[in-house]
Amino acid sequence: MSWPDHLLSLEEFERLPEDDSRRYELQEGVLHVTPKAAGIHQRVVKRLTSVLDRQLPLEWEAIPDVEVVIVSSWPPVVRVPDVVVATAARIDENPNRLYAQDLLLAVEVISPGSSQTDRVVKRHEYAKAGIPGYWVLDLDEPVTIAENRLHDGGYKSHFTEGGVFRTGEPFEFEVELESLVRRGGAGIE
Repeated sequence: MSWPDHLLSLEEFERLPEDDSRRYELQEGVLHVTPKAAGIHQRVVKRLTSVLDRQLPLEWEAIPDVEVVIVSSWPPVVRVPDVVVATAARIDENPNRLYAQDLLLAVEVISPGSSQTDRVVKRHEYAKAGIPGYWVLDLDEPVTIAENRLHDGGYKSHFTEGGVFRTGEPFEFEVELESLVRRGGAGIE
Protein backbone atom coordinates (compact mmCIF):
# COMPACT_ATOMS: atom_id res chain seq x y z
CA MET A 1 0.00 0.00 0.00
CA SER A 2 1.32 3.45 -0.83
CA TRP A 3 0.80 5.99 1.91
CA PRO A 4 -1.05 9.25 1.27
CA ASP A 5 1.09 12.36 0.84
CA HIS A 6 -1.71 14.80 1.69
CA LEU A 7 -4.44 15.41 4.25
CA LEU A 8 -7.26 12.94 3.75
CA SER A 9 -10.94 13.69 3.45
CA LEU A 10 -13.40 11.38 5.18
CA GLU A 11 -14.25 9.89 1.76
CA GLU A 12 -10.57 9.14 1.05
CA PHE A 13 -10.18 7.58 4.50
CA GLU A 14 -13.20 5.36 3.82
CA ARG A 15 -11.62 4.17 0.55
CA LEU A 16 -8.40 2.95 2.20
CA PRO A 17 -7.98 -0.82 1.82
CA GLU A 18 -9.21 -2.83 4.80
CA ASP A 19 -6.34 -3.96 6.99
CA ASP A 20 -6.93 -5.44 10.43
CA SER A 21 -3.22 -5.80 11.18
CA ARG A 22 -2.98 -2.19 12.41
CA ARG A 23 -5.16 0.55 13.85
CA TYR A 24 -5.93 3.46 11.52
CA GLU A 25 -7.14 6.81 12.82
CA LEU A 26 -7.52 10.20 11.22
CA GLN A 27 -6.49 13.31 13.15
CA GLU A 28 -7.42 16.51 11.33
CA GLY A 29 -6.92 14.75 8.01
CA VAL A 30 -3.58 13.18 8.99
CA LEU A 31 -3.50 9.38 8.82
CA HIS A 32 -2.14 7.79 12.01
CA VAL A 33 -1.18 4.12 11.86
CA THR A 34 -0.34 2.27 15.07
CA PRO A 35 0.27 -1.38 15.90
CA LYS A 36 -2.58 -3.45 17.27
CA ALA A 37 -2.66 -3.68 21.04
CA ALA A 38 -0.63 -6.31 22.90
CA GLY A 39 -2.03 -9.23 24.91
CA ILE A 40 -2.72 -7.64 28.31
CA HIS A 41 -4.27 -4.60 26.65
CA GLN A 42 -6.57 -6.92 24.69
CA ARG A 43 -7.43 -8.85 27.88
CA VAL A 44 -8.45 -5.61 29.61
CA VAL A 45 -10.55 -4.47 26.64
CA LYS A 46 -12.29 -7.87 26.44
CA ARG A 47 -13.03 -7.97 30.18
CA LEU A 48 -14.15 -4.37 30.43
CA THR A 49 -16.49 -4.82 27.45
CA SER A 50 -17.96 -7.93 29.08
CA VAL A 51 -18.40 -6.33 32.52
CA LEU A 52 -19.94 -3.22 30.97
CA ASP A 53 -22.40 -5.30 28.95
CA ARG A 54 -23.52 -7.22 32.03
CA GLN A 55 -24.16 -4.04 34.02
CA LEU A 56 -25.55 -1.71 31.36
CA PRO A 57 -29.27 -1.05 31.03
CA LEU A 58 -30.68 -3.20 28.18
CA GLU A 59 -30.98 -0.29 25.76
CA TRP A 60 -27.19 0.23 25.80
CA GLU A 61 -24.38 -1.99 24.54
CA ALA A 62 -20.59 -1.99 24.87
CA ILE A 63 -18.48 -2.88 21.85
CA PRO A 64 -14.71 -2.80 21.28
CA ASP A 65 -12.59 -1.30 18.52
CA VAL A 66 -15.13 0.45 16.31
CA GLU A 67 -14.40 3.48 14.12
CA VAL A 68 -16.06 6.63 15.41
CA VAL A 69 -16.33 9.77 13.31
CA ILE A 70 -15.60 12.60 15.72
CA VAL A 71 -15.54 15.39 13.10
CA SER A 72 -16.96 14.76 9.62
CA SER A 73 -16.29 18.26 8.25
CA TRP A 74 -12.86 19.36 7.00
CA PRO A 75 -10.40 18.40 8.40
CA PRO A 76 -11.99 15.14 9.58
CA VAL A 77 -11.25 13.22 12.76
CA VAL A 78 -11.89 9.46 13.05
CA ARG A 79 -10.91 7.56 16.19
CA VAL A 80 -11.05 3.92 17.25
CA PRO A 81 -11.67 3.90 21.01
CA ASP A 82 -10.86 0.64 22.78
CA VAL A 83 -14.48 0.38 23.98
CA VAL A 84 -17.59 2.44 23.29
CA VAL A 85 -21.10 2.37 24.71
CA ALA A 86 -23.88 3.15 22.23
CA THR A 87 -27.55 2.29 21.99
CA ALA A 88 -28.25 -1.36 21.22
CA ALA A 89 -30.66 -0.14 18.53
CA ARG A 90 -27.81 1.70 16.78
CA ILE A 91 -25.54 -1.36 17.00
CA ASP A 92 -28.38 -3.52 15.61
CA GLU A 93 -28.30 -1.34 12.46
CA ASN A 94 -24.82 -2.86 11.85
CA PRO A 95 -23.13 0.39 10.77
CA ASN A 96 -19.59 0.37 9.36
CA ARG A 97 -18.76 3.11 11.84
CA LEU A 98 -20.41 5.15 14.53
CA TYR A 99 -20.56 8.91 15.04
CA ALA A 100 -19.73 10.85 18.18
CA GLN A 101 -23.41 11.64 18.76
CA ASP A 102 -24.13 7.88 18.92
CA LEU A 103 -21.94 7.42 22.00
CA LEU A 104 -22.71 7.56 25.69
CA LEU A 105 -19.14 6.61 26.60
CA ALA A 106 -15.72 6.13 25.01
CA VAL A 107 -12.91 4.26 26.78
CA GLU A 108 -9.19 4.22 26.02
CA VAL A 109 -6.64 1.89 27.60
CA ILE A 110 -3.21 3.51 27.57
CA SER A 111 -0.58 1.68 25.52
CA PRO A 112 3.10 2.50 25.11
CA GLY A 113 3.17 5.56 22.86
CA SER A 114 -0.49 6.54 23.36
CA SER A 115 -0.42 8.34 26.72
CA GLN A 116 -0.35 11.94 25.44
CA THR A 117 -2.89 11.22 22.71
CA ASP A 118 -5.29 9.43 25.08
CA ARG A 119 -4.93 11.83 28.02
CA VAL A 120 -4.87 15.15 26.16
CA VAL A 121 -5.75 15.04 22.45
CA LYS A 122 -8.65 12.57 22.53
CA ARG A 123 -9.95 14.09 25.77
CA HIS A 124 -10.25 17.44 24.01
CA GLU A 125 -11.71 15.94 20.80
CA TYR A 126 -14.30 13.82 22.63
CA ALA A 127 -15.42 16.70 24.86
CA LYS A 128 -15.72 19.06 21.90
CA ALA A 129 -17.79 16.41 20.08
CA GLY A 130 -20.12 16.15 23.11
CA ILE A 131 -19.45 12.54 24.16
CA PRO A 132 -20.94 12.44 27.71
CA GLY A 133 -18.32 10.15 29.25
CA TYR A 134 -14.67 9.37 28.57
CA TRP A 135 -12.69 6.91 30.68
CA VAL A 136 -8.92 6.46 30.45
CA LEU A 137 -7.42 3.33 32.01
CA ASP A 138 -3.74 3.31 32.95
CA LEU A 139 -2.56 -0.27 33.53
CA ASP A 140 0.62 0.64 35.45
CA GLU A 141 0.41 -0.50 39.09
CA PRO A 142 -1.86 0.45 40.69
CA VAL A 143 -4.39 0.36 37.85
CA THR A 144 -5.94 3.83 37.60
CA ILE A 145 -9.02 5.11 35.82
CA ALA A 146 -9.67 8.73 34.93
CA GLU A 147 -13.42 9.16 34.68
CA ASN A 148 -14.16 12.25 32.60
CA ARG A 149 -17.71 13.61 32.73
CA LEU A 150 -18.94 16.23 30.27
CA HIS A 151 -19.78 19.50 32.01
CA ASP A 152 -20.23 22.89 30.30
CA GLY A 153 -18.48 21.76 27.10
CA GLY A 154 -15.45 20.24 28.83
CA TYR A 155 -14.64 17.25 30.99
CA LYS A 156 -14.41 17.20 34.76
CA SER A 157 -12.10 14.40 35.87
CA HIS A 158 -12.47 12.00 38.78
CA PHE A 159 -9.70 9.50 39.48
CA THR A 160 -9.78 6.05 41.07
CA GLU A 161 -6.42 4.48 41.84
CA GLY A 162 -6.59 0.74 42.47
CA GLY A 163 -9.43 -1.00 44.26
CA VAL A 164 -13.02 -0.72 43.07
CA PHE A 165 -14.13 1.89 40.56
CA ARG A 166 -17.76 2.95 41.07
CA THR A 167 -19.79 5.50 39.18
CA GLY A 168 -23.40 6.54 38.79
CA GLU A 169 -22.80 8.55 35.61
CA PRO A 170 -23.72 8.08 32.88
CA PHE A 171 -24.99 4.78 34.36
CA GLU A 172 -24.49 2.68 37.50
CA PHE A 173 -21.28 0.68 37.16
CA GLU A 174 -18.57 -0.86 39.29
CA VAL A 175 -15.52 -3.00 38.66
CA GLU A 176 -12.49 -4.10 40.64
CA LEU A 177 -9.74 -2.51 38.54
CA GLU A 178 -6.98 -5.09 39.06
CA SER A 179 -9.37 -7.89 38.01
CA LEU A 180 -9.36 -6.43 34.52
CA VAL A 181 -5.62 -7.08 34.25
CA ARG A 182 -4.87 -10.31 36.06
CA ARG A 183 -5.46 -13.70 34.52
CA GLY A 184 -8.72 -15.21 35.75
CA GLY A 185 -10.07 -11.87 36.98
CA ALA A 186 -13.82 -11.44 36.92
CA GLY A 187 -14.61 -7.90 38.06
CA ILE A 188 -17.64 -7.23 40.23
CA GLU A 189 -21.18 -8.26 39.41
